[in-house]
Amino acid sequence: MILLTFVALSGMTQDTTRTVTWGGFVDTYYAWDFNRPTNLDRSFTTQPARHDEFNINLAHVEVKLSTPRTRGRLALQAGTSVQSNYAGEPRIGSISGPELARHIQEAVVGIRAGAHIWIDGGIYLSHIGQEGWISRDNPTYSRSLIADYSPYYETGVKATWTATAKLTAQLHILNGWQNISETNTSKAVGMRLDYAASPHLALGYSNFIGNEAPDTVPSRLRVFNEVFAFVTGDPVNVWVTFDYGTQRRAPASGGSSWWGGAAIARLQLNSTTSVSARLERYVDPDGVIVTTGTPNVFRVSGGSLGIDVAPFAGAVWRSEVRGYRARDPIFPMHGSSGLARDDGVVVSSLALTF
Repeated sequence: MILLTFVALSGMTQDTTRTVTWGGFVDTYYAWDFNRPTNLDRSFTTQPARHDEFNINLAHVEVKLSTPRTRGRLALQAGTSVQSNYAGEPRIGSISGPELARHIQEAVVGIRAGAHIWIDGGIYLSHIGQEGWISRDNPTYSRSLIADYSPYYETGVKATWTATAKLTAQLHILNGWQNISETNTSKAVGMRLDYAASPHLALGYSNFIGNEAPDTVPSRLRVFNEVFAFVTGDPVNVWVTFDYGTQRRAPASGGSSWWGGAAIARLQLNSTTSVSARLERYVDPDGVIVTTGTPNVFRVSGGSLGIDVAPFAGAVWRSEVRGYRARDPIFPMHGSSGLARDDGVVVSSLALTF
């Protein structure tokens, strides 16, 4: 990182110090999918997205501004995870769609509105989940199903209130469920609470409430809730997350629901090496979030084992083996072999933060 500090020459007392930080991140990878999809695209994931191919999962450059009363971040990105994750970006009118939007990881500005309150607006990383968009910050290299099927990014405005040393609250007004361009004339709301129950236990809750249906059909209100816990220890850390969502069907026909959960444990072997293990389950019987065209739609269990080696500051080599089992055959097979109930992947990544 390059750190530049500017001291104002005027006699003004507001924001007399401006700190600008420049940086970047590059995540390279190679993945082998056991089912060997013919077109090399791996299904039901954003990371790793390609089979039998050396490629870039995520590369971004960023600039951050921080003053006592203002803050902001601009980050531009590219990579196969970007192409996969932004493929569904809405297109209404001629000035929308994924072509430009997918290259904006964050473009957010904020102002301090009080001693403990910040107001931020723009395109920013999601308030949902313990697993984020940037692979280096997650306990496992690939992201859990509950992370891939909840928002990674949002567009709107948020208020962050540091209520106490232990409790932080956020309130969001958003365009919708992971979209920059709008899908309709409705807006959505979201909330997040983070509570440090003890030095070794952090608890949290996040939600999303909004209509994600186009204006051409009746409103279908989506309500999503997530609870999570992070347990820190020496040398083991544990992340547990549970999601539950509902969405209204067509008028007078009831509602649909889906749920998912993940448990991740990470063991620090020494100063440079750690191992991780994950168990997960995702059930979407009505295809609200994931559609497959099969009778049971998306009912998938999975697990993974990984090892991380960080030999130098800013560099990390991560390798992982991961497997899935679905109720129905949904995973593409090589050639004309059709679909399979099982799938798996081995991936190795070398990433650098600069």
